[in-house]
Amino acid sequence: MSLLGTGDLRRIFENLDKNGDGQVSLEELKWLLEKIGIHYSTDELESSINKSSLDFDEFLYFYDSISSEETVRSDELESRESNEGDVDQETDLVEAFKVFDLNDDGFISWDELQSVLSKLELWDKRSGGDCNSMIRAYDTNNDGKLDFEEFKSMMLFTIS
Repeated sequence: MSLLGTGDLRRIFENLDKNGDGQVSLEELKWLLEKIGIHYSTDELESSINKSSLDFDEFLYFYDSISSEETVRSDELESRESNEGDVDQETDLVEAFKVFDLNDDGFISWDELQSVLSKLELWDKRSGGDCNSMIRAYDTNNDGKLDFEEFKSMMLFTIS
């Protein structure tokens, strides 16, 4: 089960396409990637995309390609115990968790998730049920919120 379906990706694309021209610029794409913890330089994006902007189909293709790339990276990291990359990945996940854990109680509730996604312009009232669904999908102890290990599972599953 992928966290981001085509409808979610369409909504993200439309939010990124500020001028409504059906294209997402490299700058807009770079902004989104940085918000989710994937760092590419503008030069790296240009060389991998070979264009200055993407239409929706190209955006989907790009999403699939970085998802595949992250899967390979995750597999490589998992195969090396006590690797420096594992420490970096864990640190990145801790930092990402802190972004979502707004009240600093060690858990992410649906309203905290909704609040952060709203700030990133990735949530609106029409899709409100998605936050509850996202929490329920990875809430292994059924307490209605995500602890760090559940969040980590969700994030590692999402990028793989």
